[in-house]
Amino acid sequence: MKVVLDTNVLVAGLLNPYHAAGEVVAMASSGALVLCYDARIISEYKEVLTRPKFQFDQNQADDLIQFFQAQGEVAAPEPLKVRLPDADDEMFLEAAIAAQARCLISGNLKHYPAAKCQGVTVVSPADFIELYRKESS
Repeated sequence: MKVVLDTNVLVAGLLNPYHAAGEVVAMASSGALVLCYDARIISEYKEVLTRPKFQFDQNQADDLIQFFQAQGEVAAPEPLKVRLPDADDEMFLEAAIAAQARCLISGNLKHYPAAKCQGVTVVSPADFIELYRKESS
């Protein structure tokens, strides 16, 4: 299943592997999901995972990003026709549209009003797990 992973889900999943975001990150890092991305998303992942406040092991963070790049799918997005409430989130929706991802997984659903998402399903990590289980059974 092709998905786009908002950075907040990646961080939450790495910080707390036993919650829904952690399950999503585990699924992505095991290859159960095809992570769709572009250069901007990879750049943001790298920048955020190197922030000292998170204290992530940098070698492990680099390995995870390299895995995502090797096993994922590069998207070639076009700019959105309408703006989102937070312009920093637009790259995730643009990538989801371009890659025809099944959904965009985010912890900030309010940043993605349905009327502006051009048919992309935006779900929380918990809702994604439920959706995945339904579609896999």
